[in-house]
Amino acid sequence: MSAVTVVGSGPSGVHFALTLLRRGIGVHMIDAGREGPPPPEAEADFAALREALDDPVAYFLGEDLYGLALPGAAGEFYGFPPQKRFVFEPPPDAAERGEGFEPLGSWAAGGLARAWTGGVYPFNDEELAEFPFGWSDLEPFYAEVAARIGVTGARDDLARFMPWHEGVTDPLDLDPPSRALLTRYGRVRDRIRRRYGCHVGRSRIAVLTRPREGRGECGYLGRCLWGCPVGALYTPELTLADCRRYDGFRYEGGTLALGFRFDEGRRVRGLRVRPLDGGAEREIPVDRLALAAGTLSTARLFLASWLEGTGRAAELGGLMDNRQVLVPFVRPALIGRRYEPRSYQYHQLSLGLESEPAREYVHGQITTLTTAQAHPILATMPFDARTAAFVFRNARASLGLVNLNFHDSRRETCSVALDAPAGPGEPAVLVTRYRPPADEPARLRSALRRVKKSLRALGCVVAPGATHIRPMGASVHYAGTLPMSREPRPFTVTREGRSHDFENLFIVDGSTFPFLPAKNITFTLMANAVRIAGEAF
Repeated sequence: MSAVTVVGSGPSGVHFALTLLRRGIGVHMIDAGREGPPPPEAEADFAALREALDDPVAYFLGEDLYGLALPGAAGEFYGFPPQKRFVFEPPPDAAERGEGFEPLGSWAAGGLARAWTGGVYPFNDEELAEFPFGWSDLEPFYAEVAARIGVTGARDDLARFMPWHEGVTDPLDLDPPSRALLTRYGRVRDRIRRRYGCHVGRSRIAVLTRPREGRGECGYLGRCLWGCPVGALYTPELTLADCRRYDGFRYEGGTLALGFRFDEGRRVRGLRVRPLDGGAEREIPVDRLALAAGTLSTARLFLASWLEGTGRAAELGGLMDNRQVLVPFVRPALIGRRYEPRSYQYHQLSLGLESEPAREYVHGQITTLTTAQAHPILATMPFDARTAAFVFRNARASLGLVNLNFHDSRRETCSVALDAPAGPGEPAVLVTRYRPPADEPARLRSALRRVKKSLRALGCVVAPGATHIRPMGASVHYAGTLPMSREPRPFTVTREGRSHDFENLFIVDGSTFPFLPAKNITFTLMANAVRIAGEAF
């Protein structure tokens, strides 16, 4: 059997490829594959690293102070450090335009998940109602992925929203502020569940608490944001390395896929590619093609191919993303306490809000401030720099942030299209258009009211006007443009990810999701890719 050509090495692509390789099917992976610098001083914690580096300013902020120029709209509380810059660096001609949407793509080996925070949250039956399968169909693949990547968590109050599966190990040690918050929740649990429908529990995180297969256990170094130096926090390039161990795997990095050529019978025959940073175009013969480049990049490939092959422009409706709202809080009881920098840096707790219907559940990740960069917070304080730094040092252990995520549904008013080049030699422009649903303001107000009251019961205070509604596109949980469909329709795929338009084309990333729950989708991307590789090949 000839090899399957796979475009993209993100979470979908690598787990799809590894599943095929384990079944004896060859894989030819085409990948932009940008790489970043390795983390220095692997054994040093955050404080020791600052002392060990010759130029800590260049490392933490960047030689051009990139770390000070936070992406997105004003009001953001965190951004990407210089070490993650390679994740988002586009090719020279990757032209994009957003209308009501701020698109973010990746051309890195491992994709956007090179910069994720490790949250793994399975979808339940209510959230899978529009999918052509349910929880029981997907559960074995969640368990398989958990065994591959390492997942920590606890069967607690959040299990009603996130079904339990095999492969989950004991959770990380909580940092002191998170521990205090969870202890307080134990005392007021019944009240906030009854009054506000709010449940708090441990985050499920893709991180190791015991070493295995060349990866170290979490050493609580406080360096997650800059890149885990021991491989405890899972990112997809670890699975890419597993794929490279197979003789049947051929990896072609530094290569940009431009589009596929198909014949009159709508069978894909070739994939047009060129070097990532410019160079001559060529065509790779294809027997079976799987697109796993991420929703926006897959849309670009599909639309460019459709235009070239049919002479007609198309627009893919149904673009989805999770609206996110940041809710900073302070716990007065911890003001003046010493903060502990040696901890897992990202969210260790999560909260869930009951909703009706149940699939409109609201998910929040709770991050206490450990070794995050302080300058975005200092800049918001109504003091001079010296006073702000003094206040911050004494309040740091009391500060936290809830990142609320909201579900999204497919609507034709939210779409991806290609605009014609502006002139000879110019690239086509990928245009993302997004219009929020009419009921969004009311849903956000209701959820924020419940979260603020729940935080108050937990001994926390949210300052008036401190919440920040992030722009659409900021969560990078993109989905929905080539959805799974039970009936054959143009620009849709089967349950197995096979295109209804091209017999030997498979879509294995978030493009195929017909609904977007209020959860990080990376875990489900991986599980679904493993499912497709097992069912369709």
